[in-house]
Amino acid sequence: MKPFLLSLLLSPVAIAADFEAALSLPKRTENKVFRDRVKANWLPDGQSFWYRVQTGPGKTEFVRIDATTGQRQTAASLKALGLPEKEAARTSTLPLEAKRTRRTGESSGLKFINQLDEDVELYWIDPQGAHVRYGGVRAGSEREQHTYDGHVWLITSRTGGHLAFVEAAAQVQTFVIDGKGIAKTEAEPPTKPGRGLRAPDGSCVVYTESDKVDRRKVTLVESTPEGGLQPRVKVIDYLKPGDPLPKPQWVIEKSDGTKLRVARDLYPNPFTESGNLEATWSPDSREFYFNYNQRGHQLYRLLAVDVRTGRVRVVVEETSKTFIDYTKKTWRHWLHESGELLWMSERDGWCHLHLYDSRTGELKNPVTRGAWPVREVLHVDEAQRQVWFLASGLREKEDPYHLHLCRVNLDGSGFLQLTGGDGNHQIDFSPDRRYFVDSWSRADHPPVTELRRSQDGALVCELERADATALLTAGWTLPERFVAKGRDGTTDIHGVILKPSHFDPAKRYPVVEEIYAGPHAAFAPKEFGRLMGMHQIAELGFIVVKLDGMGTNHRGKAFHDVCWKNLKDAGFPDRRKWITAAAQTRPWMDLTRVGIYGGSAGGQSAMRALLDHADFYHVAVADCGCHDNRMDKIWWNEQWMGWPVDESYAGSSNAVDAHKLGGRLLLIVGELDTNVDPASTLQVVAALQKAGKTFDFMPILGTGHGAAETPYGSRLRMEFLVRHLRP
Repeated sequence: MKPFLLSLLLSPVAIAADFEAALSLPKRTENKVFRDRVKANWLPDGQSFWYRVQTGPGKTEFVRIDATTGQRQTAASLKALGLPEKEAARTSTLPLEAKRTRRTGESSGLKFINQLDEDVELYWIDPQGAHVRYGGVRAGSEREQHTYDGHVWLITSRTGGHLAFVEAAAQVQTFVIDGKGIAKTEAEPPTKPGRGLRAPDGSCVVYTESDKVDRRKVTLVESTPEGGLQPRVKVIDYLKPGDPLPKPQWVIEKSDGTKLRVARDLYPNPFTESGNLEATWSPDSREFYFNYNQRGHQLYRLLAVDVRTGRVRVVVEETSKTFIDYTKKTWRHWLHESGELLWMSERDGWCHLHLYDSRTGELKNPVTRGAWPVREVLHVDEAQRQVWFLASGLREKEDPYHLHLCRVNLDGSGFLQLTGGDGNHQIDFSPDRRYFVDSWSRADHPPVTELRRSQDGALVCELERADATALLTAGWTLPERFVAKGRDGTTDIHGVILKPSHFDPAKRYPVVEEIYAGPHAAFAPKEFGRLMGMHQIAELGFIVVKLDGMGTNHRGKAFHDVCWKNLKDAGFPDRRKWITAAAQTRPWMDLTRVGIYGGSAGGQSAMRALLDHADFYHVAVADCGCHDNRMDKIWWNEQWMGWPVDESYAGSSNAVDAHKLGGRLLLIVGELDTNVDPASTLQVVAALQKAGKTFDFMPILGTGHGAAETPYGSRLRMEFLVRHLRP
């Protein structure tokens, strides 16, 4: 691609070269990390396994491991390891055959569901075979991408390894990324209200009934459809904060046709968009259990219903003065044989597990405790009365976001941390769970993969140590981790600093922050990856930073609660102190030129930086921002801003505060965004115009959410940052 006109106007051959380096970086650094991925294929004896690993460009080897001794055999083929070649069909970790787009058909789309524990990156392969970056798909999330019938797309791992090529069809396709190859799937049909759940003994069926509630519609206009002149209209269901929701009631229908309606006293106002409530039966069919998440997310109950009488009782109840993180911290496991319930709660300020008597609703004992959170439960061994889980914040001198594998007895005794490496750990158990493969890495440390014994976490052998030499040689720079105190002067704030490949410590560079402050998670990188978006910005002659301020997740309830009815905060008091502290010992960080960019909730925050902190941030690019939380989807915004809708929503609105704008702002939006109503950005535009503010605005036609990740949007963002931050 030729250097942009802007770079030529600004000058200098140096800036043109920076653009060229930034644009070519994804292709130059692709597939340059080796020995970084291990997928163990366990053999029937349960004592050994094999895997295939990439050792260099176009080079692989097969490895067989004896798990009892750690003995290692390597060969160029499975047959040489004494295994049938058909075993190779069980896995594929190698780069797939290169493909390219050879035809362009009708307008279509792709939906990707990333079930991995890591982000993946997305590229369009153009007719010349060039890889055009379109951003990524975050771990555990979904993404829709506009495309055309016949266009070819590449999905890569965080280190650039090829995962799969997919070719778009005339109809929208859904692909699941699960580490076992990529599978096309049909979308699951929505569950219909009133769908029954039959009792194990067949004596009755239970279902919900609710009055019909009108659903808000959002109309999108495709102004320039492919192959047509006239605009096309698309209408979607889109509930927003404060909209009416159905109020379901349980109905018990006996085998003789008689019906018993279950009184709503203990579940009067559930948060449900569909009108459905999910139920679980007791083994004896005498009770069924369901969750009651009261609208506003400050009361959460697990309720039991006696099917003979319809009487409802509370098994467990959680309350909060702020919010209950129901999407991440309301896990449970029934121990029916012993009449117990393993329950997750954040009631003591940290996410922990508790053991209950499910018959009486009485707490038997805490299972885990301490100033650290349980992050994910992996397995409950009912026979051994043990639970296996991932936790973070366990070591005082280690990054508090790093995940480690742990085990504890259900009575709270015998706690054991089973992983050791200073990094973020991904775990894959053997079929009989006697061993596990542990892959750990950090933003500044390539993956190390080990085999360990589950009994005590003892190391059997190191399987692989990733080689990133080729990546560094290609012009990629290792991120630097940095820690500084937050707004309270005591809490550590963690993030990373990226430098351009042509970094000169004698020079001074503008600082650009990539921001995403959604309270549902934390976002500064904790695993090794190429971080292409950030590195491309750095190549333009910037120092790029990313960090997690207060209001984000995984650091305890008090840290998290900062976001409550206060999304405009976005951790900015912590961000300013962190960046300032970093610059105090890094004179090459020029804080007279600070920019910020982000998308979605990050777009809201990027603009907010110029509304409340224009004395610190000077330039912002806001992509597809949910600029007013009353305009965005109901479930995400009511979770953090509460219900009913009150003055706090207006208090965090970029549209309401548009008159406060300082600095240089670029607004980007996709006209077909089904994630965040595009009108949210347009209303900000109207408010800025009314206030007489000067700003830049660019709608990206024919695309949806994440418009700044399209080639045009990405180029526009780079040009804007260079224009206003580079000398």
